[in-house]
Amino acid sequence: MLHRLSNLLIFLSISGLFGSCSEVPIPRPYGYFRVDLPNPVYRKIDTLNLPYRFDLPENVKIISCKAIKKDNWIDLYYPKLNATIYCSYKPVNGNLIDLLEDSRKIVYKHSIRADGIGEKAFDNPKNNVHGILYDLKGNTASSVQFVLTDSLHNFFRGALYFDNVPNKDSIAPMSDYIRNDVIRLMESFEWKK
Repeated sequence: MLHRLSNLLIFLSISGLFGSCSEVPIPRPYGYFRVDLPNPVYRKIDTLNLPYRFDLPENVKIISCKAIKKDNWIDLYYPKLNATIYCSYKPVNGNLIDLLEDSRKIVYKHSIRADGIGEKAFDNPKNNVHGILYDLKGNTASSVQFVLTDSLHNFFRGALYFDNVPNKDSIAPMSDYIRNDVIRLMESFEWKK
């Protein structure tokens, strides 16, 4: 009886090995959480004591950088998306070329990880606002950056960063969503007199 039982176990083990090897395992793609992005409702930020104003979605928190001695600098924080647009302001004192070149160098430091960097010129002569929108493709730390100036007195720069490891597939919908907000910001941007 013991001999029959051991033969049966050996037969079942061998047939299990051959039967289990018939199916080729297929790796599954990574899955990402779905993020429901709200329709943006914009408001003009004009109540702050800043030398500029622009439209901003209601779901964005404005954080002042005065605590770190950076007057007129703000951070635009998207709490549900874990993203921030870091905005800096500098007066132009005959150094516009230097400010533009510094911003360009910061953007192109991402070229190591970027699949491509696109530049789109922006011009609003009515409000005396001129600038460049940088689109960074690939697994870069920042996917959107921009500069705005009146060419004589004011310089404004912004850079979008997510507070997680960059993965172009997982943050693409959120990055595109915020990019639309950046375009709205640039189109509505005004210098205060």
